[in-house]
Amino acid sequence: MDHIVEIDHLSKNYETGFWTKKHVRALDDLSLSIAPGQIFGFLGGNGAGKTTTIKILMGLLFPTSGTARILGRDISDTAMHSHIGYCPENPYFYDYLTAYELMDYFGRLLGLAPAARKQKTEELLTKVGVEERSWNKQLRKFSKGMLQRVGLAQSLINEPEIVFMDEPMSGLDPVGRREIRELIAGLRDHGTTVFMSTHILSDVEALCSEVAILRNGRLAATGRLSDLMLESEGARAFEIIAGGIATDVIAGAAAGLPGSRVFSKPNGTCIEILGEDQIGAAIDVVRNAGGRIISVNPVKQSLEELFVEKSSNASEDRPVS
Repeated sequence: MDHIVEIDHLSKNYETGFWTKKHVRALDDLSLSIAPGQIFGFLGGNGAGKTTTIKILMGLLFPTSGTARILGRDISDTAMHSHIGYCPENPYFYDYLTAYELMDYFGRLLGLAPAARKQKTEELLTKVGVEERSWNKQLRKFSKGMLQRVGLAQSLINEPEIVFMDEPMSGLDPVGRREIRELIAGLRDHGTTVFMSTHILSDVEALCSEVAILRNGRLAATGRLSDLMLESEGARAFEIIAGGIATDVIAGAAAGLPGSRVFSKPNGTCIEILGEDQIGAAIDVVRNAGGRIISVNPVKQSLEELFVEKSSNASEDRPVS
């Protein structure tokens, strides 16, 4: 199929207040399509609508309007759930169960045979970093990070075609984050699609090929991450690295380039310019001053800058008349 997830004009209103009721729009006319076989990053500030979207897709909330399909089936088709996985932001399980018992319980719900349940339970608990000595420990004795690992394990027990992860790195230490990051990358390599909501931007840069950014419940940007970082309004267009000449000499010669910035780098002097139409003039500046051109490169802004630009003011309420 061309798209494993299709979201079409999805909106969600919440009723707030006690005596005087008002409606607040948490999700506003969201349309999005996701191709299979990738790790898709779902980004936005607190209150932007990320968790609301995921809960609607999982059937935990009902949309006010709009539709969505997963694996070509409407989200109201619960039979589709046997082919997907879900790891919530704060997994809450029956805490009197052990990790092993919980995995066996989910395996029973999915109709797995006893031998398959045993194999998948041991394989996945090991894969997510739960030591064997902790398999028979009650979940109430687990730390937040260890519960997160168990949550990831249960989301994979049915070998899903797509797994939805809401803040999968929450509560993990740096070593744990690296282990789970490698696990998620391994899922992609084996053909599993991952829909991942996270605030940890370094993980997005390391894992995601495409992203969507929400702001105030609306889609602010979507596309290939590399393209978005190049096209952002806040990014300077190009940098010219020059050698064989002092920085202050180039700075004086480049004063006539509108909006340009000159500074020193370890590999030479950098001239940042605002547009492609200034490349020729910047090269002439360097050559006329007696320098040589080392490189000419497009400049992309950092993911943090892109995130701030696209998702600012995401936590404001959106009243609905």
